[in-house]
Amino acid sequence: MRVHVLSDVHGNAEDLARAGDGADALICLGDLVLFLDYADHSRGIFPDLFGVANADRIVALRTARRFDEARDFARNLWTELAARGVDRATAIESAVRTQYAELFAAFPTPTYATYGNVDIPALWPEYARPGTTVLDGERVELDGRVFGFVGGGLPSPMRTPYEIPEEEYAAKVEALGEVDVLCSHIPPDVPELTYDTVARRFERGSGALLDAIRRTRPRYALFGHVHQPLARRMRIGSTECVNVGHFAASGRPWALEW
Repeated sequence: MRVHVLSDVHGNAEDLARAGDGADALICLGDLVLFLDYADHSRGIFPDLFGVANADRIVALRTARRFDEARDFARNLWTELAARGVDRATAIESAVRTQYAELFAAFPTPTYATYGNVDIPALWPEYARPGTTVLDGERVELDGRVFGFVGGGLPSPMRTPYEIPEEEYAAKVEALGEVDVLCSHIPPDVPELTYDTVARRFERGSGALLDAIRRTRPRYALFGHVHQPLARRMRIGSTECVNVGHFAASGRPWALEW
């Protein structure tokens, strides 16, 4: 059995269409939407609405961890757009729908997917075609191995669309029980796995995931979210922890065989 695993697609439909080549199944760990590309500020929903110069500015503020200023700056941009008759929620949903239509069409059969922190779960049922199974706090068995999925992220200064309270996230982890492969969008809360060396900050990791790894000892813990981690893989006890992203930049899935 060969399974390809990826995360943080962020609009890369071209490579996504080939990601299942040679595999028996594809696993996607979320973040399909591209709101703003930190490597190319001309790409994404934000520059499409506000222009590249404003994208440059907000990336600079966020990189400097001046999150309050970044929120004020974005709020003013949305206010100016609203004055021209553009509704924020409508504009974002329309752009996300355009991306989802292309991205879900690129998924091979079968695909098993969960949400990232920038995704909008309420829209997924409209675009997930037969052959794509969406799992969140749920398990699936593939050729004798049990895979458990936990979608979304935890509250952060970025305030992305699918951030959920720690208690709710922990309940989804607990509901999985013992699995062979623990699949999540965010990593367990370990410094080497949560620190982004380019953004120069710690992203949110999950203590509940870390506790589950120590308690149930899955063979693998697979995740994304941190685009340039200090460590892409490490062991926690007998569990191999692997950051399978960032697919938007690499265009290559990670392969699991047994």
